[in-house]
Amino acid sequence: MSATVTAGVRFPPAFLRPSRSAHISRKYRLTTVRAASDGALEVCVKASITVPDRVGDCPFTQRVLLTLEEKHLPYKMKFVDLSNKPDWFLKINPEGKVPLIKLEEKWIADSDVITQALEEKYPEPPLATPSDKASVGSKIFSTFIGFLKSNDPSDGTEQALLSELTSFNDYLKDNGPFINGDKISAADLSLAPKLYHMEIALGHYKNWSVPESLPYVRNYMKTIFSMESFVKTRALHEDVIAGWRPKVMA
Repeated sequence: MSATVTAGVRFPPAFLRPSRSAHISRKYRLTTVRAASDGALEVCVKASITVPDRVGDCPFTQRVLLTLEEKHLPYKMKFVDLSNKPDWFLKINPEGKVPLIKLEEKWIADSDVITQALEEKYPEPPLATPSDKASVGSKIFSTFIGFLKSNDPSDGTEQALLSELTSFNDYLKDNGPFINGDKISAADLSLAPKLYHMEIALGHYKNWSVPESLPYVRNYMKTIFSMESFVKTRALHEDVIAGWRPKVMA
């Protein structure tokens, strides 16, 4: 059996606004909330290895959860131990990967596909990023991994990461504070969890942090990491550190 926790049950103000008739107000609120809760979307997520019933260290899963949070959609998390994948999970997803979400009675995998499907099915509030901005910052994650795995200070991996972060800093300076200007978008929800992993893993394994010479990147990270939706869906530091340990040791 899997552990299931209802999360993300946030509703537009109209759902909770009192009725004009005071005597039916409470009944209206409870009925509406119950109906919304009953329609919560099921999401399979990586389970924490340090705390029971807590989401684990998967930036792609957090991307999906952030999308659900920012769209104010109720959801239920089904925690999956990826080191010992249960039969029920492999039955619905033979590849054994997370995240996985159930939409219209079908299980959908891959965070790219999932977030696009959510945008199409639940267009409000809109999170789509214009195509000319969708790839901004997209190389940061791979260069972070290269630097994290490196044991040679002179192999150029640190400089490659700094180059990508500098380009991103320059972009934010001219176009920020978010990738799509003043409004957070899908591109931010994809990049931010990866930056969170970068900050924790490089800080722990290499005593490295984003230089103060990149103030726009540092402010971008601080702003998004403090958002309610991000705090609610982030992995614990201990899980992020443990999750990257095999890459570092390899």
